[in-house]
Amino acid sequence: MSDTAARSGTEPAEQDGQETAEPSPKERFERRVVAWKAAGRVLWRPGYQQTLRERLDWLSEAAGDVCDLDGRIDMYGDGVVETLEERVAGLLGAEAAAFFPTGTMAQQVALRCWAGRTGNPTVALHALNHPEVHERQAFSQVSGLRPVRLTDEPRMPTAEEVRDFPEPFGALLLELPLRDAGFVLPTWEELTEVVEAARERDAVVHIDGARLWECTPHFGRPLAEIAGLADSVYVSFYKSLGGFGGAAVAGPKTLVDEAKTWRHRYGGMIIQQFPTVLSALIGLERELPRLPDYVAHARVVAGALREGLTEAGVPLVRVFPEEPHTHQFQVWLPYEPDVVANAALRQVEETKTGLFAQGWNRGGPGLAYTEVTVAGPGLEWTADDVKAAARAFAGMLPDRTGA
Repeated sequence: MSDTAARSGTEPAEQDGQETAEPSPKERFERRVVAWKAAGRVLWRPGYQQTLRERLDWLSEAAGDVCDLDGRIDMYGDGVVETLEERVAGLLGAEAAAFFPTGTMAQQVALRCWAGRTGNPTVALHALNHPEVHERQAFSQVSGLRPVRLTDEPRMPTAEEVRDFPEPFGALLLELPLRDAGFVLPTWEELTEVVEAARERDAVVHIDGARLWECTPHFGRPLAEIAGLADSVYVSFYKSLGGFGGAAVAGPKTLVDEAKTWRHRYGGMIIQQFPTVLSALIGLERELPRLPDYVAHARVVAGALREGLTEAGVPLVRVFPEEPHTHQFQVWLPYEPDVVANAALRQVEETKTGLFAQGWNRGGPGLAYTEVTVAGPGLEWTADDVKAAARAFAGMLPDRTGA
């Protein structure tokens, strides 16, 4: 038996006397998409796993609830695009908002505008902020901004770190929640203290709110009050709301007007965007009101997952945060990523029940973690259902006792 097979606890299939190779990440992803579609019970069904026909059928069925479909089509940002911008500005308590095709473009433009107004292109942020980790140095390579890292700890920056940072910065970027640290949020008091510390330094505050929509239960405050702490806010329409894509920047009208100019310069003035915009409006209408229920149930699921895996004998199970701050959280297990990925794939293929929709990442030697999302389908699961599925998943992992 190969080393890989020994780790996964399964005999490899053979063809022409040769062991089949371990599936590549792409092959595993494609198999997971197929298996997830066939599954009867899952915690979340990502939109990107659907077919073109399914997504178009969804749009056709729901669009009439959010827009007059006999109205004129949008052209270069008018019509239904303006409808979405007005809706977002209202929800966030801002003077205005601008729609962007991507969040990467939206945040670069917002912070570029602020740099021009403050005279300082330096942006203070967390080392795990999305622009630092996932955007190929776009701030510095494209927009002339200079990111500086306040901390790399798996938590939000503190007021002391902001106040005592040894060089000037024009803007403070806060990602709420901080996804790569485990979808973590500060307390309301900590957040307000951080904002006050930035103000003391005459810096503007910009919220990376790709997932801001689901933060209201944790803070116990409405969206407008949370967003109102900052000078500008970016939000996404697909990460929690299930839209096709797209983003918006909200803030003072003068900033938004300038942002629209830069949007054109960056190539974001697209002739027609109604499919993406309609999907965003549907998400605001249908998913936004349900997010508090998802957050509440994520806490039930997280606790049941930890208990079920521990009761099944899986060592060193870690759910982080122990009580999720949003409807998403991390699960850490003491195995190599390919081992747990194969077990998760086998579970959904063989039992038609899926716990882990995402891939597994290396967290260190012999350590893997994944992200769990609880959405509409997950509301049907009881704690006992989750524990049973967790025990079944554990049964597909190798025995670490050597027995």
